[in-house]
Amino acid sequence: MSKAESGDAQPHVADSHDLIRVHGARENNLKNISVEIPKRRLTVFTGVSGSGKSSLVFGTIAAESQRLINETYSAFVQGFMPSLSRPEVDVLDGLTTAIIVDQERIGANARSTVGTVTDANALLRILFSRLGEPHVGPPNAFSFNVPSVQAKGAITVERGNRKAEKVTFSRAGGMCPRCEGMGSVTDFDLSQLYDADKSLSEGALTIPGYSMDGWYGRIFKGCGFFDPDKPIREFTEAELHDLLYKEPTKIKVDGINVTYEGLIPRIQKSFLSKDREAMQPHVRAFVDRAVTFKPCPECDGTRLNAAARSSKIKGMSIADVCAMQISDLAEWIRGVDDPSVAPLLATLRRTLDSFVEIGLGYLSLDRPSGTLSGGEAQRVKMIRHLGSSLTDVTYVFDEPTAGLHPHDVQRMNDLLLRLRDKGNTVLVVEHEPETIAIADHVVDLGPGAGTEGGTVCFEGTVEGLRASGTLTGRHLDDRAALKETVRKPTGALEIRGATAHNLRNVDVDIPLGVLVVVTGVAGSGKSSLVHGSIPADAGVVAIDQSAIKGSRRSNPATYTGLLDPIRKAFAKANGVKPALFSANSEGACPACNGVGVIYTDLAMMAGVSTTCEECEGRRFQASVLEYKLGGRNISEVLAMSVAEAEEFFGAGEARTPAAHAVLERLADVGLGYLTLGQPLTTLSGGERQRLKLAVHMGEKGGVYVLDEPTAGLHMADVQHLLGLLDRLVDSGKSVIVIEHNQAVMAHADWIIDLGPGAGHDGGRIVFEGTPADLVAARSTLTGRHLAAYVGA
Repeated sequence: MSKAESGDAQPHVADSHDLIRVHGARENNLKNISVEIPKRRLTVFTGVSGSGKSSLVFGTIAAESQRLINETYSAFVQGFMPSLSRPEVDVLDGLTTAIIVDQERIGANARSTVGTVTDANALLRILFSRLGEPHVGPPNAFSFNVPSVQAKGAITVERGNRKAEKVTFSRAGGMCPRCEGMGSVTDFDLSQLYDADKSLSEGALTIPGYSMDGWYGRIFKGCGFFDPDKPIREFTEAELHDLLYKEPTKIKVDGINVTYEGLIPRIQKSFLSKDREAMQPHVRAFVDRAVTFKPCPECDGTRLNAAARSSKIKGMSIADVCAMQISDLAEWIRGVDDPSVAPLLATLRRTLDSFVEIGLGYLSLDRPSGTLSGGEAQRVKMIRHLGSSLTDVTYVFDEPTAGLHPHDVQRMNDLLLRLRDKGNTVLVVEHEPETIAIADHVVDLGPGAGTEGGTVCFEGTVEGLRASGTLTGRHLDDRAALKETVRKPTGALEIRGATAHNLRNVDVDIPLGVLVVVTGVAGSGKSSLVHGSIPADAGVVAIDQSAIKGSRRSNPATYTGLLDPIRKAFAKANGVKPALFSANSEGACPACNGVGVIYTDLAMMAGVSTTCEECEGRRFQASVLEYKLGGRNISEVLAMSVAEAEEFFGAGEARTPAAHAVLERLADVGLGYLTLGQPLTTLSGGERQRLKLAVHMGEKGGVYVLDEPTAGLHMADVQHLLGLLDRLVDSGKSVIVIEHNQAVMAHADWIIDLGPGAGHDGGRIVFEGTPADLVAARSTLTGRHLAAYVGA
C-alpha cells in the first residue's frame, strides 16, 4: 500500500524498533497482508464484523507474543501450559509482551464471584483474619471455597540455631456445610419426576432417559425396595424415601452386581453437576421444570459458615461487606484505619476505586462472575492492569465500549489513553466512532466480511480514514434521524411491582406490536426489567449474549439444524442412509475421524495440525463423495457460502424448502458470506450473535427480546439490523431491544429509560415515550446524549 493510499499520515517513528511489523499474515481469512503498527501509540482496528480484525490482532499479533513468552519457560513448565501453534505469518517482529483483555465470559463456575476473580476477596479475607472480632482463624476461615472441617497436622521447622520443633496448624475454611459454599440449595418438584397415579411398570417416571425398558428400568423394578406394579401414590413413607433418597446401595439384579441409588441424588450427579449450557435441550427443559434453587436457609445465601459470619469489623461481617455495592464498600474501607494493616488497606482501596473508576461501582463482590455480560467481564479484567507499574507492554482490547452507555464511553477512552501515556502500546478492535476518534493510528480491514475481507483498506490517521472512501470512512460520521412517524401499539405487556436485583418496585406497560428500546447506563436495571420481569409464558423468544457452545466440529450447518434437511435430501436422491452425509457419523473419513486435519501432539512444544492426506481436508470417505445432489457432493455443499447455498437449494433438482428456509434467515441477519462448514470457533462475536438470532427467528413466539444486538456490528451493518427488526415488527411480532446504540434508539417507536444511575442509584423508570419526546425533554442522561447525536 502506498503512502497516498494510507492517508500519508503515519505517526513519526525513529526506526524499526518503534514498530510492530507484520508481513504476510494469512490467519483465517487474512490475504497475505502486511502492516506496520507504531509502538507506544493507540491503534484502533476497524472494519465490518468478519473482516479479519480479530484474526490480525488476536489470532496473529497477540497469539505469537504469548507463544514466544511461553517458550521462555523450561520444558517441564511448558508441559503444564496450553500449547500454542505459530500463526500463519511470514514476518512478525518488534513484539512486546501482550496482555489480552477480551470479552470472553469469565467461567460460569458457580463458586466464582466478582470478588474471587479479582484480588478483592483475598484482601478482605486477610483483613478480617487480622482485625475481625472475635478472631476465628487464618484467611481460609473466611473462604466459602474451603471446607469448614478442621484439618489438623504438624510440620517440623528449624528456627536459627534452635533444634527442630513441631508446629501444629489448622486449615479450617469458611464454607457453609449445608450448601457447601454454593449459597443455594436445590428443591425438587416431585410432580415433575413421576406421575403418582401410575406404577413404575406403567412408566410413572417422567425423567429423561429413565425408561422402564432400559437399564434403569431393570434396576428400579428389580431392586426389591418397593412393588413396581403399585401406583406411587400408594407407596408407604419408607418406600417413597427409598425411591427418592436412598443412599447408594449394592444389590443384585438378574444375577448382576449393581448399585441402586434414589432418584434425587442420582439426578444431582447426572444432571445438576453439568453446566446448564452443555445439557441437551430436552434435559435442560426438564431441569428448569423440576428443580428450583433457593437461598440456603443455614447461611442465608452468603455461602459462609456461622463462625465466618460472626467475626466483624465496625459491626460488619465479611458477608455483609461483600454484599455491599462496591462504591459503598470503597467508602466503608476508608473508615477502617489500623497501622498494622496499612499496606493491605491501601491496596484494597486502590482495587475498589478502580471498580468505581471503570464504571463497575454498581456491582457487589458476591455477584456470581458467570452473570456478568461480555463488556462487564472485560472491564473486570481491566482492574488488574490499571494500577500496574509495567510499561512497554502491548495491551489488546476487544471492543472495550461493549455494553457501555454513551455517557460511559468517554471514561473508557480516558482509561485507554492513560495506558498509552504510561508508555504502552494499545491495540483496540472497535466499532464505536467515539473511540475510533481518539486513535493515533487506524488500520481498516475489509472491504467485506469472510472471503470478501482480509485485506488492509486503509492505514493512517482518523482524518485520513474520513477522507479515504472506505466503508468505515464513509460511515464514521453517520447520524440516524428520528422517525417522522412511529407505529401504534396493539396492546401492552404489563409489569407490576418488579423488584428483581436493583429494581425499585417498578410498574411499566411495555407496548406490543412495535419496536421498543430499553435504555439506561450499565447497571441501571435494564436486563433485570426485561429478562427478570417479563413472564415466561408471554410467548417470549429471548436472544441474550451467552456464548455458543461448540467444538471445532460445530459449524453453521450443524448449529442451525440446516444439515438435517441437507442430509435427508442427499439420502433421498441417492437411495442411501442420511448418516453417511455426516462427518461426525458413518460418513467420516476414518483417518481424521471427520475433522479434516490430523493433530500431532509434540508434548511441551506447540502441536502441529496438517491437512488429512486421505480425504484432503474434505472430512468424508471417498465413497460418500461419489453421491451427488444437483451435481455437487456433500463436501462441495459445505464449502458453499450461505448466499450460494440459498440459490442452490431454492430451485432445480436440489430444491429443499426446509434447508432454503434456514438459509433465508441466515442471509436476513447479514451472514450470507459465511460458509456452511466453517468451524464455529472461527466466528467473531458479532457473527455468533447473529447466528443465534437466525436460529431463534424460526421459533414460534410473539415477543422477541434482544440484548444489545449491535454488539460487534460495524456502523454500516447497524442499518441492516434495523431493517431486519422492522421486518420482524411488520410481520406482527413485538420486538424489545436492550441497547446503548443511538442509531437504534433513534429508530425506536417507544423508549423506556432506566436510571438515573447504576446499582442502588438506578432501578427506576426515568422516561417512557417516543424518541422525539425523549430528545425534546432532555430530562435524562440518555435524552441529552441522544439529542446531541441527532443534532437536535
